[in-house]
Amino acid sequence: MSLDEKYIAIREEEEEEKEKEEDIQEAAASIVGGVIKDAVDKVIALKKEEAGAIYKIRNIAWMRCTDFSIGKGLLQIEDYMKTWELHESWLHWSNYLNNEELQYSTRYYYRVRWSIPTCRKPIPRATACVYFVIEISKIKPRSLPIEVFFVVETNKLIHRPGKTRFKEKWLKDVIESKVVMMETVDF
Repeated sequence: MSLDEKYIAIREEEEEEKEKEEDIQEAAASIVGGVIKDAVDKVIALKKEEAGAIYKIRNIAWMRCTDFSIGKGLLQIEDYMKTWELHESWLHWSNYLNNEELQYSTRYYYRVRWSIPTCRKPIPRATACVYFVIEISKIKPRSLPIEVFFVVETNKLIHRPGKTRFKEKWLKDVIESKVVMMETVDF
C-alpha cells in the first residue's frame, strides 16, 4: 500500500469517526432538549395547578345567637380549632377574658395560648396567643348564627372562620420573634 493510499484510508477513518461523534452529539442534544422541555412543561403545569388550586377552608356549624353562653362559646372555639392543620406537638389553653356591651351588639373575648412544650423544656420560653371575638347582635334575628372572628397576636389582620385558612407558621413566627427579643434583653 502506497503512502497516498494509507493517507486516504486514515482520512476516511477520521471522517467516519467525526460523523459518528456528530451523530452522538445530535442524539445527546435531542435527548437533553427533550428532557429540558418536559421539565419546563411540568414546572409550568405545576404553577398553573398551584395558582388555580382551591384549598378547602374548613369550618364548623356555629350556634345560633339564642343558644349562646360563655361556656358554649368556648366549646365552639375548641371545635373550630380542631379543623386547623397543626402538628400534634402543639398544645393550647383557652379561656374567657371579658365581654363588651356595644350599642348594637355584645362582644365576648376569648384567648387561646399556644406552645410546644418538650421533655427538655416542659415550660416553653414563649407562647403565641390567638384572640377570638364572638359577637351577638342586638338587632338581627336571634335565630342567626353568632359572628366569630379572630386575630393572631402581633398581627392586625382580622380572620373569619370559613374565610381564612389558618397557618401554623403564624404561631411559629410569634414564638420565634419573642425568643429573639428575649435574647437581646439582659436581666
